[in-house]
Amino acid sequence: MTISVIIPTLNEERIIANTILRTADLGFDELIIVDGGSTDQTSAIVASLISGTQPSTLSTVRLLSAPHGRARQLNVGARASRGDIFIFLHADTQLPITAKQDIVAACTDNVTVGGRFDVQFDRPSMLAQIISTFMNWRSRWSGIATGDQAIFVKRGAFDQLGGFADIPLMEDIDFSRRLKRVGRIAMLRDRVVTSFRRWEAHGPIKTILLMWGLRFLYWTGVSPHQLQRFYIAVR
Repeated sequence: MTISVIIPTLNEERIIANTILRTADLGFDELIIVDGGSTDQTSAIVASLISGTQPSTLSTVRLLSAPHGRARQLNVGARASRGDIFIFLHADTQLPITAKQDIVAACTDNVTVGGRFDVQFDRPSMLAQIISTFMNWRSRWSGIATGDQAIFVKRGAFDQLGGFADIPLMEDIDFSRRLKRVGRIAMLRDRVVTSFRRWEAHGPIKTILLMWGLRFLYWTGVSPHQLQRFYIAVR
């Protein structure tokens, strides 16, 4: 099984080089960066890495562009990829060093269609630990994953679902909810490390209440296009 890592970007000049270098070292078959119209140096940094005298692992890296919107960017990356399995990775998230082996092992049977990792934040605070523990518990109980958890999926299942819905937010929730209807979801206990910046920027309590509120409204049928008005995106 070949594995393609797909990373959507939007104004990630501070972190994208580190994410690419660390992810490329993990031995995946392909690493696709899909930029959604960055106005900073994100695309230039990626292009420089690809064309520069960098480690041979970067020969697997490609840079694409797509209309703004994480769902659209992820779909563009998936359509352009050659892998049997897709990993959708946020630009501020680091995979565990055993990620490739973990995913291959999880996807060897015909019942499993995809999965996700447990998550921890890059801040060693008690609050960060509590939030990540709750996220992992909620995901394991509900079978629903978020983008922070590095969702992965077999190509056949992705194609069967028609990819991500073209919605401005909740694309990860919508996709994983549909995915679990197709087959088994692997809930891997190895942890990705993701940035705590969203929580720090807007305050942990305010962010928790906002996310809970948005998800409650989404589950009750409110359109993501309406919810977008209340959502402050920190990419």
